Amino acid sequence: MSKVYIFFADGLEEIEGLTVVDMMRRAGIDISIVSMNGTLTVTGSHKITIGADVLLEDIDADEADMFVLPGGLPGTNHLADSMLLADILKKAYSAGKYVAAICAAPSVLGGLGILHGKKATCYPGFEDKLTGAVCQTDNVVADGKVITSRGMGTAIEFSARLIAALKGEKAGEDLMASIMFNYKR
Repeated sequence: MSKVYIFFADGLEEIEGLTVVDMMRRAGIDISIVSMNGTLTVTGSHKITIGADVLLEDIDADEADMFVLPGGLPGTNHLADSMLLADILKKAYSAGKYVAAICAAPSVLGGLGILHGKKATCYPGFEDKLTGAVCQTDNVVADGKVITSRGMGTAIEFSARLIAALKGEKAGEDLMASIMFNYKR
């Protein structure tokens, strides 16, 4: 079974983080919410309090297949400020593991040099922070083991793409159908 870590810092965009967690758990993927705050309680940018599963300093990054960064401000800034997270992400990427980010958070990957030569997307206005990337405007962009997305409104598509990366395209499509995404009568 795949193992995923998603990193929550105070000020995250709640929908971007929780949509990934919810959809991955529906797909049977082991995902843990990692608190960046030194406490198992994280408060989002809209004052929603979320219980994390584990603290950043307690994870075993070697056991994970994918690392996900939700956006939001100031949450993205807190992610970018963590030297421990930077080390984890650089090692994961170098080891050929998936790294993914949505909204403002692709800027963290850009700052680490992970996007150099990669197609990527982000929330409009953050393109200059995607250092070395070939910027796109698609809702979700996957380039090798790097997956990025634009924002809260693309969180379901982003989550489905992450699931597809780990379990195959059909798994992502089946989950989208089960939640009635783009349902038409």
